[in-house]
Amino acid sequence: MTTATGLAADILGTPSPVVSVSPLSLPVPGRPVDLQLRVSAPVTGTGLPVLLLSHGHGPSHHLSSLNGYAPLADFWAAHGFVVVQPTHLTSRTLSHLVADAPGAPDFWRSRAEDMSRILDRLDEIESAVPQLAGRVDRTSVGLAGHSYGGFTAALLLGAGLTDPGTGTVVRLLDPRITAGVLLAAPGSGGESFNGPMARQWPVIGAVDFSTMSTPALVVAGDKDDPRHFTDRGPEWHADPYVLAPGPKTLLTLFDAEHGLGGIAGYDAAETTDENPERVAALALLSAAYLRTRLHPGSPAWRTASEALTAGPAAVGRVESK
Repeated sequence: MTTATGLAADILGTPSPVVSVSPLSLPVPGRPVDLQLRVSAPVTGTGLPVLLLSHGHGPSHHLSSLNGYAPLADFWAAHGFVVVQPTHLTSRTLSHLVADAPGAPDFWRSRAEDMSRILDRLDEIESAVPQLAGRVDRTSVGLAGHSYGGFTAALLLGAGLTDPGTGTVVRLLDPRITAGVLLAAPGSGGESFNGPMARQWPVIGAVDFSTMSTPALVVAGDKDDPRHFTDRGPEWHADPYVLAPGPKTLLTLFDAEHGLGGIAGYDAAETTDENPERVAALALLSAAYLRTRLHPGSPAWRTASEALTAGPAAVGRVESK
């Protein structure tokens, strides 16, 4: 049986040891606390693309911060990306400091602004990581986000948002980001946005995907039940693909719930569908997608998707537009 672990070196090359530095603190005027980052990068290689990673808003204290998502961040860094993970103001690690800050509790605008500020200050970040200076391709930028991080990613990739407080349409597109990966991201609003959490988080249903024009891989689990926001079922998480213009690719992972096998952390008790092989497959497929998007002509995505999403042992199915 073909496994992602066995395929990774063949498709992406031999993994490199990784250097990871945290916390790096960026003072930001008007932000109630400094923007803290983790930066992970391979110890070898040049012309390394940047990959921003936006965490979700789960029940754990530290996984929703720069300390989460190691199963993906470690893999991506080992295979040639400079992975930058901010701690957004929604993190439970900051709840006691920012509860009364403007934008609380969802901080939707601040989360997107965190990512753009990182790109504004790549000089500082690059110089703060030992032996990284001069090895980063700042013109090659990808973005990934899980759950509420997928919501954040959608805004940066071009989705509009009707501010629930003012009724005005906000656009936070960052054109420096040329490819995205949305992992178990929220879907659309409308009449079906009728779950018990919909009134508490109206901003989730306020997104317009019709302007999300940046190329993206949308990843959805076919067992990811969003009943707290809608009664539409798992297909709701495919909305960023269905409602956005191309080029887009949808990866539907079989038997995956909201944790997509356990991407938020190693051996996390909160993962309802723990499956290391699924995580390995997702890590490879997402890295392959980004490599092909950021380096046109690379066969990584075609090779990985053909190997892992075809035949009786497929981890999921793929469609594109």
